[in-house]
Amino acid sequence: MVASSCKLRPKGEFGHLVSLALEGSFPLAEAEMCAAEEASLPLWGLDYGTGSSSLFCCRNCLFLALNVTVKAAVFGEYTWEVLSYCQELEFSTPFLLLPYLLLPINAGFFLLCSCTDPGTVTKSNQALFAQAYAYDGVMFEKGAICPTCNVRKPARSKHCGLCERCVHRFDHHCVWINNCVGAFNARYFCLYLFTLTVMAATVAVVTAAFLIHVVLVSGMMLGSYIDAQGQERAVEILFLTQHLFLTFPRIIFMLGFVVVLSLVLGAYFCFTLYLALTNQTSNEWYKSRRYKCSLCQTLRPHDRHIVYRNIYSKGACANLKEIFKPLASLEKKKR
Repeated sequence: MVASSCKLRPKGEFGHLVSLALEGSFPLAEAEMCAAEEASLPLWGLDYGTGSSSLFCCRNCLFLALNVTVKAAVFGEYTWEVLSYCQELEFSTPFLLLPYLLLPINAGFFLLCSCTDPGTVTKSNQALFAQAYAYDGVMFEKGAICPTCNVRKPARSKHCGLCERCVHRFDHHCVWINNCVGAFNARYFCLYLFTLTVMAATVAVVTAAFLIHVVLVSGMMLGSYIDAQGQERAVEILFLTQHLFLTFPRIIFMLGFVVVLSLVLGAYFCFTLYLALTNQTSNEWYKSRRYKCSLCQTLRPHDRHIVYRNIYSKGACANLKEIFKPLASLEKKKR
């Protein structure tokens, strides 16, 4: 029976859930996929109902708008206050303009991620895609047919319940770009994530440098204040933080936001880079945990004797080349 509200099913691997929450993607392990198929539910790790569930159960541009809005708010505050103050303090101009130089580059990769076909599997190209990778016999079985698309599934492909299509070398569906990440846009996604991380970190560094400069020039650390008991005390970090927050509230709030954003994006980029270096997708990495999970082995005893081995890794350099230069013959014929 379908639940009346949209709720997440429990999942393991907390670190992976953080990255999936950031990307808005929820790939299922095979056991959950089978259960979802038996219950005739979409394969997205969600119990689907009505109302707010439609936000995550279909493609929409809400997160695209939110993405643009957050960037506009950050750059608006950076331009309105931080940049003007730093110019008065005679900061280096190239240092101040670096976020603006990264912005159009990041926007370009964002458009490429959103607009590029990730590798849709159709009846006309299914045979061609099937030649790209061998079937490992564990995650990907030869002869498997997608019941929704009615196409023979090439190795490393997966059906996306949001896009309603099978995607070649499926990684995940990212709500922030409103598109799947697959064979032909994975490179753009990596570069988009990298430039976004560097851009957020740059804004954080410039803003922190401005506040440190203000503290040093004003000599606040050498001063004192009268506490609630009427005693004179030397300025401490807590008092200094409170004073800066009262003086520059929007700047402090923005700094906290971009610092947290830089750390989260940096962690996710490192995870994405690890997957690229080992020639895995998020979908494959998550599924591979099943064969090492004692609970999953208890639920499915026949998996105890299955040893998963990544047959697609060809060494770090070759793996990276495959990300940034997909199989030329496939891409050429795809066009």
